[in-house]
Amino acid sequence: MLLEARNISKSFPGVKALDDVSLQFYPGQVNVILGENGAGKSTLLKILTGVYPQYEGSILLDGKVLRFGSVREAQRAGIAIIHQELNLIPQLTVSENLFLGRELHRELGLLDSTEMNRQTQAVLEKLQLDIAPQTPVRRLKVGEQQLVEIARALLTDAEVILMDEPTSALSDTEIDNLHRIIRDLKADGKTIVYISHKMDELFRIADHYTVLRDGVMVGTGKMEDTTEAELIRLMVGRELKIEAKTLVTQSDEVVMRVKDLDLDHPYVRQRKVLENISFNLKRGEILGIFGLMGAGRTELLETLFGLHPGRSRYRLEIEGTARQFKSPQEAIRQGLAFVTEDRKAEGLILGMDIAANISLPTLSETPMLQPQREKELARSYVDQLAIKTPSERQLCRNLSGGNQQKVVLAKWLSTRPKILFMDEPTRGIDIKAKHELYELMKQLVADGLSILLVSSEIPEILTLSDRILVMAEGRITGDFSVTEADEDHLLKAALPG
Repeated sequence: MLLEARNISKSFPGVKALDDVSLQFYPGQVNVILGENGAGKSTLLKILTGVYPQYEGSILLDGKVLRFGSVREAQRAGIAIIHQELNLIPQLTVSENLFLGRELHRELGLLDSTEMNRQTQAVLEKLQLDIAPQTPVRRLKVGEQQLVEIARALLTDAEVILMDEPTSALSDTEIDNLHRIIRDLKADGKTIVYISHKMDELFRIADHYTVLRDGVMVGTGKMEDTTEAELIRLMVGRELKIEAKTLVTQSDEVVMRVKDLDLDHPYVRQRKVLENISFNLKRGEILGIFGLMGAGRTELLETLFGLHPGRSRYRLEIEGTARQFKSPQEAIRQGLAFVTEDRKAEGLILGMDIAANISLPTLSETPMLQPQREKELARSYVDQLAIKTPSERQLCRNLSGGNQQKVVLAKWLSTRPKILFMDEPTRGIDIKAKHELYELMKQLVADGLSILLVSSEIPEILTLSDRILVMAEGRITGDFSVTEADEDHLLKAALPG
């Protein structure tokens, strides 16, 4: 037994995140921690890596009691972490991020950029990530940045590697590649501590499980001795089944019509990110968009939302009227809303409370700030969406990932939209929160809202969509009714070429 946590407790204002938790993590195994958002999983990992130096209980490494006062101390002890939320500096290059705080030097103290770039290139090739070490991180998409986070942990050659939702932004191909690397790490005797809400991948790679619920350990054992249904029951305290849509929308009313959409590349002349995109979205329909990383799905939503007016050309009709949005403000005024992929960087202002975040898009409707109206608006959505919080004045940075995502959704629903864009809306949220979001989406479209849904998870696309568009290399390569779509058809259409 290499790493052990004994009687760990940790409290924050208004909530006890961990309550007398004891766990063992075994070398040469993938030790998975399961639980809902807010169950205490990420808090435990932050204690193990020195992010939270103040807590009750003990951490033992190779039988020795250790107390890390910082992340650097944990790293020196051989513990590395891949964070769920990206911890990269956008202005620095990939290589500079990988070696930040442990730079290599030549004689006279000069940075050895050549060697750092060489080692960076080697680990990127191991991850099959085709980007140059000198590329600024700000130019990478979220999935590529997630792979850079993974590369940084692999470069340390740590004995214990903690992985907090490492596949939440990755495509199926990249997930398979990461699993290959994990198998190699197991063979080398590394201790892997793994957090994920994707049950299918856990049964492929995990050896041992521990379930947390409300900060308390409620179950532990070998993965081969349990089932998905049993793990879900332990996590949520009851049986939970996600059911596919039984009725496909029958509406013929087209609420949005897109024709001949092109988007120029931001850096490469005469190259297009999107080319010749045309489709219709009907009233009360969920139109799924599937594709691999780099297919252009996010860029499509951004273009329609007015984020790339100088580089895009298209014809757009909303409810039969021609529109051309030069800014998101114009799109919002015409009834569009956009739940972006990166909730922390783009969806929320983490230093503001729930009420302030929810009221932001509707501030223009009132001549001045109205605290009572803001509070009432927030309270209605806290109740409607079951946002777990002691108060609508709770700072968003203190919420779990699932509850943060609910605040983002509440913010946009407060604008009373006609069309809702959702880009990877369930990324990093637990199965119960995912179930709640699915049911809410079904209710919204039943009430006449139309949803354009981007997701990398094929089961999610098949569960929610009425129709599915598949994209590859900036083009639409498939258009399926959900009744005729299956995993094989979607993957074939998504492959480049």
